[in-house]
Amino acid sequence: MTKENTLAPPGANLNKLHTKSSPWEVARRILFIVIGAVLVAVALEIFLVNNSIIDGGITGISIMSSYLSGARIGIFLFVLNLPFLIIGYRTIGKTFALSTLLGVVTLSIATTLLHPVQPFTENVFLAAVYGGIFLGAGTGIVIRAGGSLDGTEIVAIMLNRKLPFSVGETVMFINFFILGSAGFVYSWDRAMYSLIAYYIAFKVIDLTLEGFDESKSCWIISDYYKEIGDAISARLGRGVTLLHGEGGYSGEQKKVIFVVITRLEETKLKTIVNELDPGAFLAVGNIHDVKGGRFKKKDIH
Repeated sequence: MTKENTLAPPGANLNKLHTKSSPWEVARRILFIVIGAVLVAVALEIFLVNNSIIDGGITGISIMSSYLSGARIGIFLFVLNLPFLIIGYRTIGKTFALSTLLGVVTLSIATTLLHPVQPFTENVFLAAVYGGIFLGAGTGIVIRAGGSLDGTEIVAIMLNRKLPFSVGETVMFINFFILGSAGFVYSWDRAMYSLIAYYIAFKVIDLTLEGFDESKSCWIISDYYKEIGDAISARLGRGVTLLHGEGGYSGEQKKVIFVVITRLEETKLKTIVNELDPGAFLAVGNIHDVKGGRFKKKDIH
Protein backbone atom coordinates (compact mmCIF):
# COMPACT_ATOMS: atom_id res chain seq x y z
CA MET A 1 0.00 0.00 0.00
CA THR A 2 1.51 3.29 -1.07
CA LYS A 3 0.22 6.82 -1.24
CA GLU A 4 1.55 10.33 -0.88
CA ASN A 5 1.15 10.44 2.84
CA THR A 6 3.03 7.16 3.11
CA LEU A 7 6.13 8.89 1.87
CA ALA A 8 6.16 12.19 3.65
CA PRO A 9 6.41 10.74 7.15
CA PRO A 10 9.44 8.53 6.40
CA GLY A 11 11.22 11.47 4.84
CA ALA A 12 10.37 13.61 7.84
CA ASN A 13 11.34 10.87 10.24
CA LEU A 14 14.69 10.46 8.58
CA ASN A 15 15.85 13.75 10.02
CA LYS A 16 14.75 12.61 13.47
CA LEU A 17 16.37 9.22 13.06
CA HIS A 18 19.75 10.71 12.23
CA THR A 19 20.00 11.72 15.87
CA LYS A 20 21.01 9.06 18.38
CA SER A 21 17.92 7.26 19.64
CA SER A 22 17.57 5.78 23.10
CA PRO A 23 17.24 1.98 23.44
CA TRP A 24 13.60 2.45 24.46
CA GLU A 25 12.90 4.51 21.34
CA VAL A 26 14.53 1.90 19.11
CA ALA A 27 12.61 -0.93 20.82
CA ARG A 28 9.34 0.94 20.48
CA ARG A 29 9.98 1.60 16.80
CA ILE A 30 10.76 -2.06 16.19
CA LEU A 31 7.60 -3.12 18.05
CA PHE A 32 5.37 -0.82 16.00
CA ILE A 33 6.92 -1.96 12.72
CA VAL A 34 6.31 -5.61 13.65
CA ILE A 35 2.71 -4.92 14.74
CA GLY A 36 2.00 -2.95 11.57
CA ALA A 37 3.48 -5.63 9.31
CA VAL A 38 1.42 -8.35 11.04
CA LEU A 39 -1.77 -6.31 10.51
CA VAL A 40 -0.95 -6.00 6.81
CA ALA A 41 -0.35 -9.77 6.68
CA VAL A 42 -3.80 -10.31 8.22
CA ALA A 43 -5.31 -8.06 5.56
CA LEU A 44 -3.62 -10.01 2.78
CA GLU A 45 -4.08 -13.61 3.93
CA ILE A 46 -7.37 -13.38 5.83
CA PHE A 47 -9.26 -11.01 3.53
CA LEU A 48 -7.71 -9.97 0.23
CA VAL A 49 -5.65 -12.72 -1.43
CA ASN A 50 -8.20 -15.53 -1.18
CA ASN A 51 -10.85 -13.22 -2.63
CA SER A 52 -8.61 -12.20 -5.57
CA ILE A 53 -8.29 -8.60 -4.39
CA ILE A 54 -4.93 -6.90 -4.72
CA ASP A 55 -3.13 -3.90 -3.27
CA GLY A 56 -0.92 -1.43 -5.07
CA GLY A 57 2.86 -1.43 -5.33
CA ILE A 58 5.12 -4.45 -4.87
CA THR A 59 2.45 -6.05 -2.69
CA GLY A 60 -0.01 -6.07 -5.59
CA ILE A 61 2.60 -7.52 -7.94
CA SER A 62 3.42 -10.17 -5.33
CA ILE A 63 -0.25 -11.16 -5.00
CA MET A 64 -0.64 -11.60 -8.76
CA SER A 65 2.71 -13.42 -9.06
CA SER A 66 1.65 -15.81 -6.31
CA TYR A 67 -1.66 -16.44 -8.07
CA LEU A 68 -0.02 -17.14 -11.43
CA SER A 69 2.83 -19.28 -10.11
CA GLY A 70 1.26 -21.01 -7.12
CA ALA A 71 4.19 -20.01 -4.89
CA ARG A 72 3.71 -18.40 -1.48
CA ILE A 73 3.17 -14.66 -1.51
CA GLY A 74 5.76 -14.17 1.24
CA ILE A 75 8.52 -15.26 -1.14
CA PHE A 76 7.62 -12.63 -3.70
CA LEU A 77 7.20 -9.92 -1.04
CA PHE A 78 10.79 -10.44 0.05
CA VAL A 79 12.46 -11.12 -3.31
CA LEU A 80 10.78 -8.27 -5.22
CA ASN A 81 11.41 -5.72 -2.46
CA LEU A 82 15.04 -6.71 -1.88
CA PRO A 83 16.57 -4.78 -4.85
CA PHE A 84 14.75 -1.61 -3.81
CA LEU A 85 15.93 -2.02 -0.22
CA ILE A 86 19.53 -2.19 -1.42
CA ILE A 87 19.02 0.93 -3.51
CA GLY A 88 17.31 2.69 -0.62
CA TYR A 89 20.16 1.80 1.72
CA ARG A 90 22.61 3.56 -0.60
CA THR A 91 20.53 6.55 -1.64
CA ILE A 92 18.01 7.38 1.11
CA GLY A 93 19.51 6.29 4.40
CA LYS A 94 20.53 3.32 6.49
CA THR A 95 17.89 3.73 9.19
CA PHE A 96 14.98 3.97 6.76
CA ALA A 97 16.28 1.01 4.74
CA LEU A 98 16.80 -1.17 7.83
CA SER A 99 13.36 -0.22 9.19
CA THR A 100 11.84 -1.14 5.84
CA LEU A 101 13.80 -4.41 5.75
CA LEU A 102 12.41 -5.33 9.18
CA GLY A 103 8.88 -4.56 7.99
CA VAL A 104 9.25 -6.55 4.76
CA VAL A 105 10.82 -9.58 6.51
CA THR A 106 8.09 -9.56 9.18
CA LEU A 107 5.41 -9.24 6.50
CA SER A 108 6.88 -12.13 4.50
CA ILE A 109 7.06 -14.41 7.56
CA ALA A 110 3.61 -13.43 8.84
CA THR A 111 1.91 -14.09 5.49
CA THR A 112 3.56 -17.52 5.37
CA LEU A 113 2.38 -18.38 8.88
CA LEU A 114 -1.15 -17.11 8.21
CA HIS A 115 -1.50 -18.84 4.84
CA PRO A 116 -3.19 -22.00 6.26
CA VAL A 117 -5.80 -19.88 8.07
CA GLN A 118 -9.19 -19.88 6.39
CA PRO A 119 -10.47 -16.46 5.23
CA PHE A 120 -13.00 -14.84 7.52
CA THR A 121 -15.46 -14.17 4.70
CA GLU A 122 -16.09 -15.13 1.09
CA ASN A 123 -18.17 -12.01 0.55
CA VAL A 124 -15.95 -9.99 -1.78
CA PHE A 125 -17.29 -6.61 -0.71
CA LEU A 126 -16.77 -7.33 2.99
CA ALA A 127 -13.28 -8.64 2.19
CA ALA A 128 -12.45 -5.41 0.36
CA VAL A 129 -13.75 -3.24 3.20
CA TYR A 130 -12.13 -5.06 6.12
CA GLY A 131 -9.01 -5.89 4.16
CA GLY A 132 -8.62 -2.20 3.36
CA ILE A 133 -9.08 -1.28 7.03
CA PHE A 134 -6.41 -3.72 8.27
CA LEU A 135 -4.14 -2.80 5.37
CA GLY A 136 -4.39 0.92 6.04
CA ALA A 137 -3.99 0.58 9.80
CA GLY A 138 -0.92 -1.64 9.47
CA THR A 139 0.72 0.50 6.81
CA GLY A 140 0.07 3.68 8.79
CA ILE A 141 1.63 2.20 11.95
CA VAL A 142 4.78 1.19 10.04
CA ILE A 143 5.05 4.64 8.48
CA ARG A 144 4.72 6.33 11.87
CA ALA A 145 7.58 4.15 13.08
CA GLY A 146 9.78 5.44 10.24
CA GLY A 147 9.63 2.44 7.91
CA SER A 148 7.84 1.22 4.83
CA LEU A 149 6.50 -2.03 3.42
CA ASP A 150 6.82 -1.37 -0.29
CA GLY A 151 9.78 -0.77 -2.59
CA THR A 152 7.80 1.42 -4.98
CA GLU A 153 8.07 4.22 -2.43
CA ILE A 154 11.84 4.14 -2.79
CA VAL A 155 11.48 4.27 -6.58
CA ALA A 156 9.14 7.24 -6.28
CA ILE A 157 11.55 9.10 -4.01
CA MET A 158 14.41 8.55 -6.48
CA LEU A 159 12.35 9.58 -9.52
CA ASN A 160 11.16 12.66 -7.66
CA ARG A 161 14.73 13.97 -7.76
CA LYS A 162 14.84 13.78 -11.55
CA LEU A 163 11.24 14.21 -12.75
CA PRO A 164 8.83 17.16 -12.29
CA PHE A 165 6.33 15.00 -10.39
CA SER A 166 5.70 14.70 -6.68
CA VAL A 167 6.33 11.44 -4.86
CA GLY A 168 2.59 10.93 -4.42
CA GLU A 169 1.90 11.48 -8.13
CA THR A 170 4.58 8.96 -9.08
CA VAL A 171 3.21 6.36 -6.67
CA MET A 172 -0.33 6.90 -7.92
CA PHE A 173 0.84 6.54 -11.53
CA ILE A 174 2.58 3.24 -10.75
CA ASN A 175 -0.38 1.92 -8.81
CA PHE A 176 -2.78 2.84 -11.60
CA PHE A 177 -1.15 0.23 -13.83
CA ILE A 178 -0.73 -2.34 -11.06
CA LEU A 179 -4.35 -2.16 -9.92
CA GLY A 180 -5.51 -2.14 -13.54
CA SER A 181 -3.57 -5.34 -14.14
CA ALA A 182 -5.94 -7.14 -11.78
CA GLY A 183 -8.55 -6.90 -14.51
CA PHE A 184 -6.43 -9.03 -16.83
CA VAL A 185 -5.13 -11.47 -14.19
CA TYR A 186 -8.45 -11.99 -12.37
CA SER A 187 -11.52 -10.16 -13.68
CA TRP A 188 -12.61 -6.56 -14.02
CA ASP A 189 -14.99 -6.78 -11.08
CA ARG A 190 -12.02 -7.89 -8.93
CA ALA A 191 -10.08 -4.88 -10.22
CA MET A 192 -12.92 -2.63 -9.07
CA TYR A 193 -13.04 -4.31 -5.66
CA SER A 194 -9.27 -3.78 -5.46
CA LEU A 195 -9.82 -0.05 -6.01
CA ILE A 196 -12.36 -0.05 -3.16
CA ALA A 197 -9.88 -1.73 -0.83
CA TYR A 198 -7.12 0.64 -1.93
CA TYR A 199 -9.28 3.72 -1.31
CA ILE A 200 -10.34 2.51 2.14
CA ALA A 201 -6.72 1.75 3.05
CA PHE A 202 -5.75 5.22 1.76
CA LYS A 203 -8.22 6.89 4.15
CA VAL A 204 -7.36 4.65 7.10
CA ILE A 205 -3.68 5.52 6.67
CA ASP A 206 -4.65 9.18 7.04
CA LEU A 207 -6.53 8.43 10.26
CA THR A 208 -3.63 6.37 11.58
CA LEU A 209 -1.09 9.07 10.78
CA GLU A 210 -3.09 12.12 11.81
CA GLY A 211 -5.56 10.67 14.30
CA PHE A 212 -9.18 11.70 14.69
CA ASP A 213 -8.00 14.99 16.17
CA GLU A 214 -6.23 16.09 13.00
CA SER A 215 -5.22 19.74 13.23
CA LYS A 216 -6.95 22.44 11.21
CA SER A 217 -6.00 26.07 10.66
CA CYS A 218 -8.77 28.68 10.61
CA TRP A 219 -8.82 32.25 9.34
CA ILE A 220 -11.74 34.45 10.32
CA ILE A 221 -12.42 37.98 9.09
CA SER A 222 -15.13 39.85 10.98
CA ASP A 223 -15.87 43.24 12.44
CA TYR A 224 -16.65 41.34 15.64
CA TYR A 225 -13.17 39.89 15.88
CA LYS A 226 -12.87 40.74 19.57
CA GLU A 227 -16.06 38.94 20.54
CA ILE A 228 -15.29 35.92 18.33
CA GLY A 229 -11.73 35.67 19.62
CA ASP A 230 -12.88 35.82 23.24
CA ALA A 231 -15.55 33.17 22.60
CA ILE A 232 -13.04 30.82 20.96
CA SER A 233 -10.66 31.21 23.89
CA ALA A 234 -13.42 30.70 26.46
CA ARG A 235 -15.41 27.89 24.84
CA LEU A 236 -12.68 25.97 22.99
CA GLY A 237 -9.72 26.83 25.18
CA ARG A 238 -7.68 27.77 22.12
CA GLY A 239 -5.38 30.75 21.87
CA VAL A 240 -6.06 33.09 18.97
CA THR A 241 -3.75 35.40 17.03
CA LEU A 242 -4.89 38.69 15.50
CA LEU A 243 -3.32 39.51 12.16
CA HIS A 244 -3.49 42.84 10.33
CA GLY A 245 -5.20 42.62 6.95
CA GLU A 246 -6.15 45.02 4.18
CA GLY A 247 -8.85 44.62 1.56
CA GLY A 248 -7.28 44.22 -1.87
CA TYR A 249 -10.01 46.22 -3.57
CA SER A 250 -11.34 48.54 -0.88
CA GLY A 251 -8.08 49.12 0.97
CA GLU A 252 -10.06 48.83 4.20
CA GLN A 253 -8.11 47.74 7.27
CA LYS A 254 -9.28 44.43 8.74
CA LYS A 255 -8.42 42.23 11.69
CA VAL A 256 -7.89 38.56 10.83
CA ILE A 257 -8.28 35.90 13.50
CA PHE A 258 -5.94 32.93 13.15
CA VAL A 259 -6.46 29.84 15.30
CA VAL A 260 -5.44 26.16 15.17
CA ILE A 261 -8.02 23.60 16.27
CA THR A 262 -8.60 19.86 16.00
CA ARG A 263 -11.00 18.23 13.56
CA LEU A 264 -13.45 17.49 16.38
CA GLU A 265 -13.62 21.19 17.28
CA GLU A 266 -14.40 22.42 13.78
CA THR A 267 -18.19 22.23 14.10
CA LYS A 268 -18.16 24.06 17.43
CA LEU A 269 -15.96 26.82 16.03
CA LYS A 270 -18.30 27.31 13.07
CA THR A 271 -21.21 27.51 15.50
CA ILE A 272 -19.43 30.23 17.50
CA VAL A 273 -18.70 32.28 14.39
CA ASN A 274 -22.22 31.88 13.05
CA GLU A 275 -23.76 32.94 16.38
CA LEU A 276 -21.70 36.14 16.66
CA ASP A 277 -21.42 37.11 12.98
CA PRO A 278 -23.28 35.05 10.35
CA GLY A 279 -21.66 37.15 7.60
CA ALA A 280 -18.07 36.55 8.74
CA PHE A 281 -15.51 35.17 6.33
CA LEU A 282 -14.24 31.76 7.50
CA ALA A 283 -11.61 29.58 5.86
CA VAL A 284 -10.53 26.19 7.23
CA GLY A 285 -7.56 24.15 6.06
CA ASN A 286 -5.84 20.93 7.08
CA ILE A 287 -2.48 20.97 8.87
CA HIS A 288 -0.28 17.89 8.87
CA ASP A 289 1.78 18.89 11.89
CA VAL A 290 1.78 21.58 14.58
CA LYS A 291 4.14 22.14 17.48
CA GLY A 292 4.92 24.75 20.07
CA GLY A 293 2.91 27.58 21.53
CA ARG A 294 -0.12 26.77 23.64
CA PHE A 295 -1.47 24.16 21.24
CA LYS A 296 -1.87 20.74 22.79
CA LYS A 297 -2.74 17.67 20.77
CA LYS A 298 -2.98 14.01 21.71
CA ASP A 299 -0.24 11.87 20.20
CA ILE A 300 -1.02 8.31 19.14
CA HIS A 301 2.60 7.22 18.89
